[in-house]
Amino acid sequence: MSYIPENDRYDNKTSYRRCGRSGIRLPEISLGLWHNFGGVDVVENGRAMLRYAFDQGITHFDLANNYGPPPGSDEENFGAIFKKDFLAYREELIISTKAGYLMWPGPYGEWGSRKNLLSSLDQSLKRMRLEYVDIFYSHRPDPETPLEETMMALDRAVRSGKALYAGISNYPAELTKKASAILKQLGTPCLIHQPKYSMFERWVERGLLDVVEEEGIGVIAFSPLAQGLLTDRYLNGIPEDSRAAKSWGFLKKEQVAPAIAKVRQLNEIAKEREQSLAQMAIAWLLKDHRVTSVLIGASSVAQLKNNLVSQNNLVFSEEELTRIEVILKA
Repeated sequence: MSYIPENDRYDNKTSYRRCGRSGIRLPEISLGLWHNFGGVDVVENGRAMLRYAFDQGITHFDLANNYGPPPGSDEENFGAIFKKDFLAYREELIISTKAGYLMWPGPYGEWGSRKNLLSSLDQSLKRMRLEYVDIFYSHRPDPETPLEETMMALDRAVRSGKALYAGISNYPAELTKKASAILKQLGTPCLIHQPKYSMFERWVERGLLDVVEEEGIGVIAFSPLAQGLLTDRYLNGIPEDSRAAKSWGFLKKEQVAPAIAKVRQLNEIAKEREQSLAQMAIAWLLKDHRVTSVLIGASSVAQLKNNLVSQNNLVFSEEELTRIEVILKA
């Protein structure tokens, strides 16, 4: 059955924020394909989520070369869905991918060399059946490759027309500042930084947020729900169909138990705010003007719908913020 997007998809269903000092605005909530779009997942479920997201005005879909499992399968599945459903709407979409984590055997299959990044981008474009991506990221800093080489590869990706913007992910504050300076000198400013950021993962507050504001770089937070910990999924143990129960997931069973007490206390505050815990966790990130977008993963349309409601209540009282800090620092 052919897909026709909702005509009212831009009628105040979502809000958009300026990405740093660029001309691009991103939806406050973007859809990540890290989980639930790979070869081990049901393609039609992913397709339904992509359709629903776009119908709600979510214009940004985020991928990476190694997402799956198996690696690359999320891009392949997305490419098939894109051809069927979104080809006519390419100009309305921001599609991103990344390179830097292990993708193929041998000395050139990971990290930040020019060889790895540009070869990977070519492979990603083939898998996704795209002529270009909107954002191409260096997925992680490489301790052995000169930073200049990595940034020159991003610059080349943009100048070749295979990417419109350059981004970085998982770079610490000082390295972000250096990377930004190199890219500016090359004439391809860094558009965006994608760090891991949530109530349970706050390293970005120790310098990175100040650097990106200074440099005019946008921020898109990934793993805002701490791999599902900041939801009601684990309030009463580990469900069989949860990420923590999967052998291939990143959330491990041993991470869940120590966090349960905090999760239950945070859930009480969320109830008082008439939000789900997931909604409050997303809103907590969006309260900071330096955060351009929050990158969410979802396993169903219902879960995605629940997360998008976060935008309806982004204001926190001082008392709420204080109570949340006490819980998080306990």
